[in-house]
Amino acid sequence: MSTIKEVKQALLKETEWQPWMAELEKDTRQGVKNALIQWHHRKEKYDHLLSEHKKKLEFDESYRTFKHALIAGTDEAGRGPLAGPVVTAAVILPEDCPTLVGLNDSKQLSKEVRESYFEKIQQCAISTAIHFQPASVIDEINIYEATKQSMVASIESLSEKPDFVLADAMKLPIDIPQESVIKGDAKSLAIAAASILAKTARDDYMEEMAKKYPEYGFEKHAGYGTKQHLEALNQYGPTEIHRTSFEPIKSMILQKG
Repeated sequence: MSTIKEVKQALLKETEWQPWMAELEKDTRQGVKNALIQWHHRKEKYDHLLSEHKKKLEFDESYRTFKHALIAGTDEAGRGPLAGPVVTAAVILPEDCPTLVGLNDSKQLSKEVRESYFEKIQQCAISTAIHFQPASVIDEINIYEATKQSMVASIESLSEKPDFVLADAMKLPIDIPQESVIKGDAKSLAIAAASILAKTARDDYMEEMAKKYPEYGFEKHAGYGTKQHLEALNQYGPTEIHRTSFEPIKSMILQKG
């Protein structure tokens, strides 16, 4: 008879029901019963993730105008913060990526999970590109135009030219057929992948900026207007990575001027 530990280890390896599990249903040991209950919960969760994964694949597939057409997804991170760049990414995925089951809007995933998917996306993607649009450009042409230009730059940096582009809530000035998709990171696997790359790259950058400007706490809020960030701005003033066209920074500069 297997030990409870051995049963747990065996169950952890399986995502589908196996004939030998029928014997476990007859096992009277509470530890085995609990392990089986936990397996069913994991199975239910995995089935839901797999179903959502298939929906995203089908969504992207619906824009594949011919066999093996390359579909690119593009998304951004950091339109709202008071400091740092807006970062965009473009991703072309193969027609299926089993390792990306569970991939979702980057805001719905923890930092650790995002970083794990970042690596998986880089490994399975046909092509990826990430573009950083600095605060100086944001201040010069406004955040909407800066984001749009950054998305175009990320698409143009792909090693393969896509046949179709899915952009998260953005119409782009490109000569490639495209679709602007509202809440695209919840509908499209390619956009969700771009969302992960953009947010992970931006968070990593802001953590580096936290070392350069430790008094602002960028590693905690990534440049968003939290109470801590606003207090630091009042005390130390804006840095070179702050967006001077954003309030309250704009008014602070005018008052000092």
